[in-house]
Formats: sequence, C-alpha cells, structure tokens
Amino acid sequence: MADNQTATAMPTTYDPKQAEQKWYDYWIKGNFFKAGVRPDAKPYTIVIPPPNVTGMLHIGHALDFTLQDIMIRAKRMQGYDALWLPGTDHAGIATQTKVEQRLREEGVTRYDLGREAFLEKVWEWKERYAETIREQWAKMGFSLDYSRERFTLDEGLSRAVREVFVRLYDKGLIYRGKKIINWDPAARTALSDIEVEYKEVNGHLYHLQYPLKDGSGTLTVATTRPETMLGDTAVAVHPEDERYKHLIGKTLVLPILGREIPIIGDEYVEKDFGSGAVKITPAHDPNDFEVGLRHDLPQIIVMDESGVMNENAGPYQGLDRAECRKRIVADLKEQGVLVKIEDHVHQVGHSERSGAVVEPYLSTQWFVAMKPLAERAIEAQKAGKGVRFVPDRFEKIYLHWIENVRDWCISRQLWWGHRIPAWYCDGCGELHVSREDMTDCPACGGPLRQDEDVLDTWFSSALWPFSTLGWPSETEDMKRYYPTDLLVTGYDIIYFWVARMIFTALEFTGTIPFRDVLLHGLVRDENGQKMSKSLGNGVDPLDVIEQYGADAMRFMLSTGITPGQDLRYRKEKVEQARNFANKIWNASRFALMNLEGFKVSDIDLSGKLGTAERWILHRLNETARDITRLIDQYEFGETGRLLYNFIWDDLCDWYIEFAKLNLYGQDEEAKRATQSVLAYVLDRTLRLIHPFMPFISEEIWQHLPHEGETITLAAWPTYDAAFEAPEAVREMELLMELIRAVRNIRAEVGAPMSRKVELIVKPSGETEEAILNRNRDFIERFCGTSQLEIGLALAGPDKAMSAVVTGAELFLPLAGLIDIEQEIARLEKELKTLNGEVERIERKLANEGFMAKAPAKVIEEERNKLKDYADKRAKVLARIAELRG
Repeated sequence: MADNQTATAMPTTYDPKQAEQKWYDYWIKGNFFKAGVRPDAKPYTIVIPPPNVTGMLHIGHALDFTLQDIMIRAKRMQGYDALWLPGTDHAGIATQTKVEQRLREEGVTRYDLGREAFLEKVWEWKERYAETIREQWAKMGFSLDYSRERFTLDEGLSRAVREVFVRLYDKGLIYRGKKIINWDPAARTALSDIEVEYKEVNGHLYHLQYPLKDGSGTLTVATTRPETMLGDTAVAVHPEDERYKHLIGKTLVLPILGREIPIIGDEYVEKDFGSGAVKITPAHDPNDFEVGLRHDLPQIIVMDESGVMNENAGPYQGLDRAECRKRIVADLKEQGVLVKIEDHVHQVGHSERSGAVVEPYLSTQWFVAMKPLAERAIEAQKAGKGVRFVPDRFEKIYLHWIENVRDWCISRQLWWGHRIPAWYCDGCGELHVSREDMTDCPACGGPLRQDEDVLDTWFSSALWPFSTLGWPSETEDMKRYYPTDLLVTGYDIIYFWVARMIFTALEFTGTIPFRDVLLHGLVRDENGQKMSKSLGNGVDPLDVIEQYGADAMRFMLSTGITPGQDLRYRKEKVEQARNFANKIWNASRFALMNLEGFKVSDIDLSGKLGTAERWILHRLNETARDITRLIDQYEFGETGRLLYNFIWDDLCDWYIEFAKLNLYGQDEEAKRATQSVLAYVLDRTLRLIHPFMPFISEEIWQHLPHEGETITLAAWPTYDAAFEAPEAVREMELLMELIRAVRNIRAEVGAPMSRKVELIVKPSGETEEAILNRNRDFIERFCGTSQLEIGLALAGPDKAMSAVVTGAELFLPLAGLIDIEQEIARLEKELKTLNGEVERIERKLANEGFMAKAPAKVIEEERNKLKDYADKRAKVLARIAELRG
C-alpha cells in the first residue's frame, strides 16, 4: 500500500468473511509476522503452547491463543522484534488412540500392520490435522511466524530430547526400575498423572476377616477392591496400637488361597481410622508398595496388562478384574469371611483417553529422579529469580507441588512418540544409552535391540521453550529470543507442563524458560458446566466465526476474563461484540465520508482547535496510556472496558456528533481542524483496538489516510503530554452533563428532539458563563432549542422543568406539557437522592478510621463531592419552594 494514503470511501456494511480471508493472505504474503526483521529492536518472544494433533482446536484454544496474539501484536506495534513461534504436539497416547480407533473401524489393529506401517498411518493423520490447525489459526487471525513452526517429533526436537535423556541418565537422574505406576489396561500403557481423570463413583467398602494361623482370632481389614486381596503379602498395624502390638510378627492365613502372610507394624497405618488394620498389596497400590519395600515383602502381581487375572489369582485366573470381583465377593460371603458391605462414594482414576479404570500396577519403567531437579527450581523461586505467576496465588500452588514431587514415570508402551534411546544386548546383558542409533554392542560386539517403549509426551513438551529455538545448538534464535517473555496457558496444567518446563530449563539452559506465566481458566458453557462431547455443550470457534466474525469472538473471549478465573461462554456476549464492531464500522464510514481526498500530509494538529477537538485528543491520550499499562499487566477485561467506553461513548456518541457542526459548517479553518483531529483520532483508535480486532481495524485503516503497508506494523499510540487539556475536559463535562439533563427532561415529558424548546441556563459563575457562551452552537444543536438564554442573573419561570448540573441550573418552560405537581414530585425524588449522597459523605468524613487512613487527595475529593451535592440540594430546595409559592 502506498505511503501518504488518501482517505477512500467504505462499503455500506462490513463483511467479515471477505475481509478476514483477504487481510490474512495479505499479512502472510507480506511476511509481516516474521521475526528478525528488526535486528536493532529489543526482542519479545512467546512460544505457543503446542496443540495436540488429535483433531480440531476448541474454544479454550481460541481464548488461549487470542491472549497471546494480543500481546504479540501490541509488542510488534510498540517496536519490538516480536516472535510468536507456532507448533504442534505429537500427543503420544491421545493421537495413537485416535488412529487405533479409526483402524478398528476398518477391522485392523496396529499389530496387524506392524510398527513401521502403523507409524506411517499416524504420520498421515498428523499431517492432515496439523494442516487443519494451521487453517484454524488463520481463521482466528493469529500473527504467527510460520517460518519457525516446530513439531515435537521433528528432527531438531528429537535431537534435543535425546540430548536431555542422555545427560540426565549420565547424571543418574534417569533410571530404570520397578515401581507402582498408573496403568491403562485398555491402551496397555503406563500413564502420566495428567492422563488420569478422577471421577466420583458409587462403590462399596468390603470388610474382610483374615484368620490368625494359630486359631486365636481374626483381623478385620477393609477394601474397595477385593480382587486385589489375592496379591496381599501382609496386614499392617500401627506399632504403638495397644490393640494389636502383641500380634506383630504373628501369621495370618489369606482366605481363598490359603497363603500365609505376616502381621507387620508400620507407622503408615492410622490407628484411629477404620479397624486400624490394613491389607498390604505391594504390586497393586503405591502406598503398599512403599510399605513392602520397608519390610522386604514379596510383590505379587495378580493380573496381566489387559486387566485379566493371571496365574497368581488361583481359581480366578482368566477372569476380567470386574468379573473376578463379583466372583470373589460371592466366595468370601460363602466362606463367612465377608462380614460387612458398606456403600462407599470414592474417587476412582479413569484413563483420559480410553475411559478405562486405571490400575495401580507394578511395572518396570523408566523414571526421572525429580528431587534434585525440583530443588533448583524451588531455590530460584524463593530467591526471587523464578517465574512471575499471574495471578500470583498460583505460585503457592506451584511450589506446593514441586516441593512434594515424586519421581516421574516417563516410559510409555506405545509406538507413536520419541523412542527411548536405550539399547540392550542379549549376549552380555549390557544396557547402552546413546544420542545416536546403535546396532552393535560396544562391550561384546553382539547385536543390540532398542527399547520398545516411547517417552511420555510431556518429556518433549517440557523442553518446548528452548528446543524450538534450536537447543542444544547455540543458534542465533536461541541467543536472541531465549528466555522467552510470556507463557499463556490454563491453570489446569500448571503441574504437568509449566513446572516441568521450569526445572528442565534451569537444568539445561541455566535460566528460567519465560519471565511471566499468565494462567487463565476454562471456557465453560453458559450454565457454568465444563464443555465436553458427552454433554454436547462444546462450542466450535469456527462456527462462532462463521456467524459473527473472528473479531467479535476474539473481543468477547479476551475482554470477558479475569486472570485465573473461568469464563462462561454466552452467545449474547458475542452478539454485543459484533454490535461493537458494527458501531466502529459505521462511525468510521461517516468519518471517511467527510475525509474524502484527505491525505496524511493534510493532518495538522497545530492550529486552533475547538473544545471538542482538544477534549477527544486528551481522552485518546489517557486511553492509550491506560491501555498500554493494562495490557502489560494482562488485565484484558479492564482493557476491553476502556476501549469500549472510549470508542462507543467518547468517540462515537459525543465527538463525532460534535464534529458534524464544523464538518457541515461554513468555517473552512474549523472544518480542516476537525478533519485533522478526526483522521488522527480514528487512526490511533484503530491501532489500539487492532490487537483485539485485527481484521476490521486493518480494513478500516486501509481506507483512512495513512503511512505504511499495514496497521500490523503501525506504531503503537503513546502518551503525549502536549495533548493534556484539563480545561477542555472541564468544558466538555459541563456541556455533556447539560445536554444529557435536557435530553432526560425531554424524555420524561415525552418531548421529541424535533420539537424546539426554550432553554434558560443560569451558570454558577463567570467561568461557567464563559464556557457556555463559547459553546452556544453545541447547546443549540444538541438540545434542540428555539431560544437559548445564558446569564448569571437569569431566573427560571414559574412553570418549567428544571435540572441542576455541576456548574449551572437549567429551566425549560414547558407550559401545557407538564403540571406543577408532577414537577414538584420529580424534584422531591431528586432531593431524596441528593440528601442520601450528602449524608453518606458526611458519615464518611466523620469516620475517624477513614480520616486517619485515607490519603489527603482522597479526603479532598470527598469534601469537593460533598460541596457539589450540597450546592445541588440547595438549588433543588429553592426550586421546590419557588414552585409551591
């Protein structure tokens, strides 16, 4: 687009579909989102939380990414070398589950295909959905630097993953061991904590009696999972429990199987909870596993990886665990061992992907020793060198988790993901961990086989802020854009992703991965329910865009939130945002009709400006200052309120109306001054709204007189002391209050604006009189007067409507339109309100606590308010007396 652009006419209505596609294509073609084109500018970096290549983006993604786009667009306009790096996550179990579901529909399993052929199918899926995600990013207007797009399984990130694995292994922080993990018997893989959803289930608590071998009695234990008793290897009591101290060391006989198990003393048992005796199943419960290690108990696994009872389950071998439970409960009843069944509501873990009940399961897996890594992160946070959490309450949540962190199971029994870089030699039994693929054993020369498992998705995601910039190589991007400035994500993954990024970054780069982390809530439906497929209450952002346009959706999402809080999606809020966009369009169209042929070089703000011009420049200046501050504080809701009020009220409802007087008048100098201010203010207003509503702001801006190719790279409006005009603000406030008062009286008595009225204005002083006389034209135009009198000595007629504003009394003789009693009743109602305000402020000023703590400025403001209300009250009282006289 040419510099010194001339204003051009706009279409009658705004068409989001046409504008959005046109401008996004233009932005991409122009490389306007590409970082690195301002080598001397200060960098500002956000790496996108990579969406999973499992399907379409949802409304939560739309919120998350819109907040990032607002920040990156604002910083780009503020002159930063702004990088917003896009990418996607391979999402191991989630993606593999999706592909396997698709294959099952075709009557095929992954085992039928084999590993390589199956992975080809998954890569096809990935390419299809990665392209879908890119299309959605474009539809939502996200200003991403696609030249730097990454994928968690691309070659560079795979190299980073291997580097981290090897380094941690060499330091002894990655190890292979046998522990209790979360097991998904449907997907037949270990799960991370985030892949387990806890649901409240109506179950039962089964009370069982285990007989002592010597026949001297029984011990009662309780369990919600009686099928696991087949793996019991002890019953534990507290060593100081007087009821059972004498039994420690004795032997019980396990019902059904007849296996002898010891009674042990362990402080893990709570003396005052239940019977005080606890069955210990080391292979099927994480706490029991730890007890078992302390007492060197056998670890007996009683089911296989599919949740089917194995050879250790005796007569129940081959039964599904659910069927086994039914059978064993019946048998225990028959033997008289089951003494009581109670209804019991408890939290049961379910696999997020398959929906299966998760089984705590003893398994050989790879783990990361977390304590040493966590200590460094804790130290940095407590020393004030850590990440800043917004809202700050989440710092406590983060620290609590990381201070109590457990070792992290990182291996998954999947085919899709980063394959563990470990090789086994069956000849000599050696284990080798390597950055490069291996074929021959360095120890004996025999053939090697690679570990079949892949790494947890979160292992590669934990490296995202620096692996995407080229680490472990010391790339130019790594040197320039790291550490990043901001992470925006949901509070629900603070433990699983945010914390892991922090400790891996500190370990491998020596610094925090991002300076700020902004945590937002979930987007819920209008009733506050979490959106889900099962409830059918999800919202597709593309459907919203189709109906209302991308800008309306973005503005609603970004300005309807409070940091850290959930957001309710309401259709009417999107409609309000669309109406706001239409208001901007119509106001801009009017302005451009009066700027036709106007050039950038024609804009001159140095001439004699009227009250309204100086006022709107002052308000723009204030708004730009406050919005800049609020964006940097991530207060998007408050930013939206300021933008809305400035554009709708100040610019559209007041200034543009005032501007018509000069635009349609005969004074050419005043007309040119108004055109200059209108062009300037509209240009700067569009820049302020651009990060929130990029498409409509670009569309209008291109019709305005402007310099540069795109509003995307236009300079951000900054505070300019030259625009401060407090005297113009005082004048406009008097005029606006007066005009509102007259219009309110007209509305009250049903006098339309088409009916001219006589208006008598009695100013409260010479200053107010000068202001009102200086702006007679505005008062006449916007009050619809047939006759206007302004004077200190004026008095209102007997039969008139009246109003008191700050700085003046107003009288509208309306004989025949209102009776005296009705006017007295209205004034008495106003008097009641004023009495209430006077009494409220008097109480506040009489409050010793307020007077002692409040700043002097606040106290002075309250005293001024009191004087103002008291003056208004006196005038209302006088008017009532006058009408009654």
